[in-house]
Amino acid sequence: MKEITSNIYYVGVNDRNKNLFEGLWPLPNGVSYNSYLIDDEKVCLIDTVEVDFFMPYLENIREVIGERPIDYVVVNHMEPDHSGSLALLRQFYPNIQIIGNKKTFDMMAGFYRLTDGLIEVKNGDSIELGANKLSFVLTPMVHWPETMMTLVTPSQPPRGEATVSPSGDDRGVSVLFSGDAFGCFGALNGAYVDEQMNCDTFWLEMTRYYSNIVGKYGTPVQMALKKLAGVKVDYICSTHGPVWHEYVEKVIGIYDRLSKYEAEPGLVICYGTMYGNTERAAEVIARSAAQAGLKNIVLYNVSKTHHSYIIRDLFRYKGLIVGAPTYNTGLYHEMNVLLDELSQKDIKGRLFGWFGSFSWASKAVSEITRWNEEKLHYEQVGEPVEIKQALNDATIAQCEALGRAMAERLLQAE
Repeated sequence: MKEITSNIYYVGVNDRNKNLFEGLWPLPNGVSYNSYLIDDEKVCLIDTVEVDFFMPYLENIREVIGERPIDYVVVNHMEPDHSGSLALLRQFYPNIQIIGNKKTFDMMAGFYRLTDGLIEVKNGDSIELGANKLSFVLTPMVHWPETMMTLVTPSQPPRGEATVSPSGDDRGVSVLFSGDAFGCFGALNGAYVDEQMNCDTFWLEMTRYYSNIVGKYGTPVQMALKKLAGVKVDYICSTHGPVWHEYVEKVIGIYDRLSKYEAEPGLVICYGTMYGNTERAAEVIARSAAQAGLKNIVLYNVSKTHHSYIIRDLFRYKGLIVGAPTYNTGLYHEMNVLLDELSQKDIKGRLFGWFGSFSWASKAVSEITRWNEEKLHYEQVGEPVEIKQALNDATIAQCEALGRAMAERLLQAE
């Protein structure tokens, strides 16, 4: 049995077959759908799993409680990779009561036609299970309107008795079931709690998950963190990725930094290219930035590297330079797509430079300028470089100046 702490179990599943999360984001290492079971006087599930995995999920539940009934299931988040098993769960456990908030139930009726056996909770409400108490923290738009978190703490002991955790904290062990918050891409390879595994592969995948899925909603994340400020948390049980115990402070710190759009002094250079001329300009810019002392520099061909990774690195680094050719009297398609994605993420506080190329009709530079003026609103660094056909001495010097200006501005901000 996969016991996390006293009478709280991991009953989730792994998906190693899906190529794209939400049909958009690559999953080279798979993904986990995490669900948890509290075996108390009242048996309570926290979230479910994607419906395709229901039978192994049911086996995981029965491994803990056998044929005993389940009293409650808490729905922290209604996305179908977490709520998809609700209708089937009702068939196997017809008396199970579903706990959620009003917005949860509005969505549940639409997705699954489940309208009875519901317990509505509001922010700050609590439900006793026996030895444990559930307390609910509503966290709207992290990253859907209905999202909430559930904090599990020991119930108040009878007067005169005391409960002491192994660490000596007389408040006992507290577990935060956080929905998608603090989650990351990547299946769980045997272990499920951070201290039982090497977490090196998960840190960048946490940043990529946040930037791809949650990134637009920095302000709601900050509001959620403020609600949790001062709350003792021994374990964070997200719906994707490891259970956090050893690294609780680190993962909260990562979310705090990302949701403030804070970034390291580094440079992301993205380019589109058809015949290599724009790529050569990107190389000149990168070399100049490096010679100016900037160490964190990454280059991406927007037609080769999935935008998921580019977005991730723009959450990591403060500088962005983009360049692309003119195409069909407009901007190269993949660069248009990337700029549109960035505008939707609402990333704040970035430094921006750009360049473009053309053969007979210039459009790329003016289109990137328009994107920044109308949508991105980043601080311009250096002068845009416009390349006709191929680099020459003059445009090489301009590219060098752009790379140097960006490096100096980033290092100045350290």
